[in-house]
Amino acid sequence: MSGKDIQDEIFNKEGICVIVPTYNNAATLGLVITDVERYTRHIIVVNDGSTDDTDQVMQAFPFITYITYPKNKGKGQALRTGFTKAVAMGFRYAITIDSDGQHFAKDLPAFLEKAGEYPDSLIIGARNMNQASVPGKSSFGNKFSTFWFKLETGIDVPDTQSGYRLYPVAAMKNMTFFTRKYEFEIEVLVRAAWKGIQVLSVPVSVYYAPKEERVSHFRPFKDFTRISILNTVLVLISFLYIKPRNFFRSLFQKEKWNYFFREHLLSVHEPAYIKALSAGFGVFMGIIPIWGFQLVTAIFLSFIFRLNKAIVIIAANISIPPMVPLIIYGSYKTGGIWLHNDEDDLMFSGDLTFEAIRNNFQQYVYGSITLAVLMGLLCGLLTWVLLLLFRKNIKTAV
Repeated sequence: MSGKDIQDEIFNKEGICVIVPTYNNAATLGLVITDVERYTRHIIVVNDGSTDDTDQVMQAFPFITYITYPKNKGKGQALRTGFTKAVAMGFRYAITIDSDGQHFAKDLPAFLEKAGEYPDSLIIGARNMNQASVPGKSSFGNKFSTFWFKLETGIDVPDTQSGYRLYPVAAMKNMTFFTRKYEFEIEVLVRAAWKGIQVLSVPVSVYYAPKEERVSHFRPFKDFTRISILNTVLVLISFLYIKPRNFFRSLFQKEKWNYFFREHLLSVHEPAYIKALSAGFGVFMGIIPIWGFQLVTAIFLSFIFRLNKAIVIIAANISIPPMVPLIIYGSYKTGGIWLHNDEDDLMFSGDLTFEAIRNNFQQYVYGSITLAVLMGLLCGLLTWVLLLLFRKNIKTAV
């Protein structure tokens, strides 16, 4: 059995196809297909409304599954169409490769090997973005995209803009996507990670043609605007829903509790003052008068200030419903010190309503900020002292 037959057998056994989305790349499409054919004939080409000689090029490859439509809909839609077809044909994975010739089929075995080690993962072909031929805008765009991906998912990968990827299409078949242009490749990465699909990378080669020969359909203003809007939406969803959801899910998993207690509270790898600052900051954010935005703001700022996120989230939940009346009453009374209001005109009783607070709003705001600072400092100091004592006892016992 030849090397080509062996590779094709692996593609058959693992249920892997190759999807080639194309738009007006007739000059390089045939070379890309010929290159991929050395490894597998399970190829799906999606012609995204090309107006060049793509149809004529495809006549030389009658064995290929060819999908074409007359109007250009965007790369994202071409990929979504290819995914749907791959699932319908019974494939478990689909490797996407661009039709402009910048990727090499010789890297296909690297995807197969990685998929064998980590089944049902999404694998990105990470390019060497430091080589001289990489356009400056591509290097900047990749750094920009990678930053937002990490913020939205917590996952650090070297290249989030590479179109050379292995998708676990069978595991993704019930996912609904909303974007259709270049920004789809960001949406699918982020939402796959949110779904629990592992996102990994393998190094791949890349070729950038000289500037005068390079064909690009990326529209800097329109596409960058779309990508920026998408990242804004994804960040909001991440901090308002995904991160709190993941945290509360972990509360019901015993092994996660053990991990949290061991790694976040007792870990000696993180200084005691960081844990103390995190606890104090969480309490501060739980009391400060930005109801409805306390937790999401606390999570966002904990990333900015590099605090212990888990401790911040737990401490911020001081504002759970049973504690709200106490916080409001304490804030109002503390505010009376600033405004020299010694009258006991708000009692901790049925009169403690949001209507009553609204009538004394300035006093409440002054008091809540003061109370947040005081309680944050107290909690942080207490946490720091307890951690020092606890760690000292551990060392003494050892």
